[in-house]
Amino acid sequence: MLLDYCLISILLLLAHLLRSSSWLLQRIYLPTSIIAGFLGLLGGDQFLGVLPFHQQEDGTAAFAAYPSVLVSLLFATLFMGGRKESVPVRDVLRRAGDTFFYNTASEVGQYALALLFGVVVLAQLFPGLHPGFSLLLPAGFAGGHGTVTAMAHVFEENGWPNALTIGYTFATVGILSGIVGGMLLVNLGTRRGWTRLVRTADQLPESLRKGFVPEGERRSIGKETVSPIALDPLAWHIALVLAAFGVAYFADQQIRSTFDNLTLPVFALALLAGALLQKTLDMVRLGGYVDRSLMERIGSTLSDYLVAFGVASINVLVVVKHWVPLAILCVLGIAYSAGLFWLVGRRIFHDFWFERSIFVYGWNTGVVAIGIALLRVVDPRLQSRTLEDFGLAYVGVSFVTVTAIVVLPQLVARGYVTLPAIALAVVFLLCLVLSRHLFGWFSGPSDQVRPGEDESEPVL
Repeated sequence: MLLDYCLISILLLLAHLLRSSSWLLQRIYLPTSIIAGFLGLLGGDQFLGVLPFHQQEDGTAAFAAYPSVLVSLLFATLFMGGRKESVPVRDVLRRAGDTFFYNTASEVGQYALALLFGVVVLAQLFPGLHPGFSLLLPAGFAGGHGTVTAMAHVFEENGWPNALTIGYTFATVGILSGIVGGMLLVNLGTRRGWTRLVRTADQLPESLRKGFVPEGERRSIGKETVSPIALDPLAWHIALVLAAFGVAYFADQQIRSTFDNLTLPVFALALLAGALLQKTLDMVRLGGYVDRSLMERIGSTLSDYLVAFGVASINVLVVVKHWVPLAILCVLGIAYSAGLFWLVGRRIFHDFWFERSIFVYGWNTGVVAIGIALLRVVDPRLQSRTLEDFGLAYVGVSFVTVTAIVVLPQLVARGYVTLPAIALAVVFLLCLVLSRHLFGWFSGPSDQVRPGEDESEPVL
């Protein structure tokens, strides 16, 4: 296992150097982890066979099982770290109500559309298709490789061995469509006068293009919350994450041995264990010694390795076998994200509609990092307050996301598809109705200056 991690680390280093020197890769903002994953896929046994990844007794690559462990570690970090005092719900809705409803509707709507499309269309065209096939589209697009790993692991435990490959394919296509489609929308927006903070998308900070941050732009990734003389701060935080995962693992073993027919996802138990560990530290007044920024960096690191291993472990034969429904669903996901961007985003947001909508487009097709990258193109100085409002709104959105990840695959694996899809569609429509009723929608032209935008000066 350690040698596999060494190999993927070498690929990550090579991929980052390749990205920093390639004009094309810089232009499309392709994440290093995706490039490393493709290098691993190319050099693995399915193609060149030059990378000595460890093989299991059945001849499959051992690293295909690593993402399920990495995603559990990632989930253990989500609720760990000292946080500022919570903002009352009324204040969140007042300051970021349109962001909250749009983000919630965009994610819930994608799950609802995919499930309904799977029942109404795919089930008729491809009768032998697993009912969870369509669910992996929003898991890959709106969730990313981490969410896909969590959901697909549930399907694998219920007898669908190809779930991970299908999910990783959706997640990889989602990131690519988020980057390419997002840049097309950015270029269209700057030409049509929809952007407020840039006039052209040609000039970008070097750190975004090449991936290396120059000295003047570097920021601290965390704080020392314990004395290095006693214990290194990074070791303290890593120990907390591994402890939470250990508790989740042994809890899972105990549940399996006690209840024959009851299985709970380890990632969900890790999430709960991390939250309980943080709460325990808060009760003894030690919670403030867990730095949230450092936990986010640990989670992001795990995500990079998860994506690299995930892409490298895609079974090409499975993708070729199911390429038609894969292609249909990918087109559906892209069309949904673009349609929501144009039909809802430009109306629901009261200011900087393009900047806010392009961020959600990147998030809905890839991951939050892709959304931030697209946002930085049209808002280099983050003057639109998009990330600030998203941070407030995501306190509520995160509960919807976690609930979907934990509950939906369990229901779909047991054959309950239509009712969850209808319920999600109702929530989607309810978000739009409440947004319009409580805050109103903008009905003017797309290039019209809205209140608060005229105070911001374009920087490019």
